[in-house]
Amino acid sequence: MPLRLTPTFRDALATQRERGAAARPLAGIWVCSGSPLVAEICAGSGLDWVLIDMEHSPNGLESVLAQLQAVAPYPVTPLVRVPIGDVVTIKQVLDLGAQNLLVPMISSADEARAVVEAVRYPPRGRRGVGSALARSARWNRVDGYLPDADAHVSLFVQIETAEGVEAAAEIAAVDGVDGVFVGPSDLAASMGVLGQQSHPDVVAAVGRAFAAVRAAGKPVGVNAFDPAVARAYLEAGASFVLVGADVALLARGSEALAAAFVPAADDGARASY
Repeated sequence: MPLRLTPTFRDALATQRERGAAARPLAGIWVCSGSPLVAEICAGSGLDWVLIDMEHSPNGLESVLAQLQAVAPYPVTPLVRVPIGDVVTIKQVLDLGAQNLLVPMISSADEARAVVEAVRYPPRGRRGVGSALARSARWNRVDGYLPDADAHVSLFVQIETAEGVEAAAEIAAVDGVDGVFVGPSDLAASMGVLGQQSHPDVVAAVGRAFAAVRAAGKPVGVNAFDPAVARAYLEAGASFVLVGADVALLARGSEALAAAFVPAADDGARASY
């Protein structure tokens, strides 16, 4: 029996734009633990999207597959951030059934065009053909998957360098880039203020990227775990925002328990291993 795939993150953002004044930005959570169970808990939280991270998390192909399967029954959109814009890595993650990709460290239009080619089948791109073997087409149970593959995949690129900010308009204008995500942490590092994501110069650079991407007609997102910063970015025009991370929630929550129940005298420095 033929199967249909779920709408992409591109589709969700398009629906948001169509709603106009009644729309709201889409709020998401970073899933970094590598645990399908934690991913499922986050998927059922009521947030709009989850970002399964392969760049800075202990995730490989098997764990990403398990997390995609774990979140599939929930009304949440999963994005997978690949560790690098490599054609082989992108091919493998797409074959797992990831419909929405985020590619980090894109600083030029040429780099953006290269990852667009990586997600498209020939003759428009370089994606390897293996849909009969892969979850992406549900083992050839999705009618017309190969000719319609572009409709089943959305691609977002991450700007996180000063060079990327200056090239934001050109990056966003690349055909096949469905949206841009701005990363303040690496942006701060590239600007010489490592660890200062809320530095005025960083915030101003994020604002410039926002303006350039929106002028190109593409949605723009950002991560901001500080609620005040997140609200400021939403007011500046962010269409989607990451407002937390599973590991950060667990770390801060467990610290709060320790602060409440462990006497201060016992709260000395401890070795981590």
